[in-house]
Amino acid sequence: MSFIMDKIKTPQMLGAAFHKMRSEAGLRPSKIAERAGRSRDILYRLEGGKDVSVSALLDLLRATGHAIQIVPAGLPTMDQMRSMFKEDADDDA
Repeated sequence: MSFIMDKIKTPQMLGAAFHKMRSEAGLRPSKIAERAGRSRDILYRLEGGKDVSVSALLDLLRATGHAIQIVPAGLPTMDQMRSMFKEDADDDA
């Protein structure tokens, strides 16, 4: 697991990340909306960085095979860095 990564902190960052994920996966907005039981307008609001309900967000993520993970927002601790580099060294062995 990587502790150094971009973390989503704003609705705009969430929308951009969702759009990138959807585009890279080749998923059409209409198909995601249908699977989620939501309107395309909700998906476009999310991708545009606008407010959507938590349940709508979870429905859209579920429809794409994704989920939310809660992680600390700050920089990694020294213990996390040691663990990360130990895992990298173990992978090389």
